[in-house]
Amino acid sequence: MAITSAICSSFKQEVLVGTHNFTASSGNSFKLALYTSSATLGAATTAFTTTGQASGTNYTSGGSALTSVTPVLSGTTAVCDFADLTFGTATITARGCMIYNDTQSDKAVAIIDFGGDKTSTAGNFTVVFPSPTATGAIIRLA
Repeated sequence: MAITSAICSSFKQEVLVGTHNFTASSGNSFKLALYTSSATLGAATTAFTTTGQASGTNYTSGGSALTSVTPVLSGTTAVCDFADLTFGTATITARGCMIYNDTQSDKAVAIIDFGGDKTSTAGNFTVVFPSPTATGAIIRLA
């Protein structure tokens, strides 16, 4: 079992046919779900799954909604950003996460491997997104 960071292959094709709308004010609803090291997730993942999902205090199956920031250009690269997401007063261990489109049948967008188990015990579990730049944004089209 493994979690491999990737923009999901199905997402790449779905972007070209207009499935996903990241516009902050009128776009789709995106969520972030946490996963344990027992999950198998990567580029071939096509949709949200409960298999291998983390569980714990103050974490609900399916994760939580992300606040999307309307995509912009950073040089010649289109980038998308999300506000950092905090699961408050949570007792949880997670190895990675999945960003998925809750509006569009839970279609997978991206898989992120945290590089090791991350744990909180009755504290905040926060997923911090990188700056929305051509080389750092979590979602970028070059």
